[in-house]
Amino acid sequence: TGIWSEKALKEAKRYGDINVVEAGIKTEDGKLAIADQSAWNLSDDAAYVHYADNETIGGLQFAHVPETDKPLVCDFSSSILSAPIDVSKFGLIYAGAQKNIGPAGLTLVIIREDLLDQAKPEIPSILKYADQAKNGSMVNTPSTYAWYLSGLVFEWLLEQGGVDAIHKVNLQKAELLYGYIDSSDFYANPIAKENRSIMNVPFTLANPELEKQFLQEAKENHLLNLAGHRSVGGMRASIYNAVPLEGVQALVSFMDDFAKRNA
Repeated sequence: TGIWSEKALKEAKRYGDINVVEAGIKTEDGKLAIADQSAWNLSDDAAYVHYADNETIGGLQFAHVPETDKPLVCDFSSSILSAPIDVSKFGLIYAGAQKNIGPAGLTLVIIREDLLDQAKPEIPSILKYADQAKNGSMVNTPSTYAWYLSGLVFEWLLEQGGVDAIHKVNLQKAELLYGYIDSSDFYANPIAKENRSIMNVPFTLANPELEKQFLQEAKENHLLNLAGHRSVGGMRASIYNAVPLEGVQALVSFMDDFAKRNA
């Protein structure tokens, strides 16, 4: 569905024959969406099924957990802790900490116990989940400061009411921003509604020549890092757990003012 799936595919090809399911499609109105699972060409003899829940660059997110009788492996790096997850549906979940947990350099892994020993013999011990599980994730000296800061984030999240509570706030933020974009002729979002990310909201301006001015004025209003990824251009608002509702309200207010002055 996007660049992170492509990167995972590149690495997976080192270890076996990979069947690629092109799940990203264009709808009749030109929006990007995820194809219904009935259209996927899944392999009957697959060892596992892998997908990325949320593509940060494109702003494309799965609306539902895929159903399969194979171990389901998912990259939740950009959506972990943003919404409840039924971990019993997965064989393995992995997530970089850098979006909703803590500093970059730490990765969280949740793995089904019967899959722990499913590793090639030549895999180094430090990379074997079974060895990490037996040693409390301390086969080597871990990233202690990242662990500490992540612990503070977990405490903060519990103070907010946990994942269920933060999910409600995330939905409020996303609905506010998407709602404004949809109501405007000045801005547009390229993703079909059912697959819109609640963490990463890409949008374009009716006049692309105004993008540099938009970013400069946004910066002057303390609204930072709104440039879209260089591979797709446009704008992108990343509204992770740490971004309060007031931050999105400020963004929408600025966008509305900018549109009125430049329409």
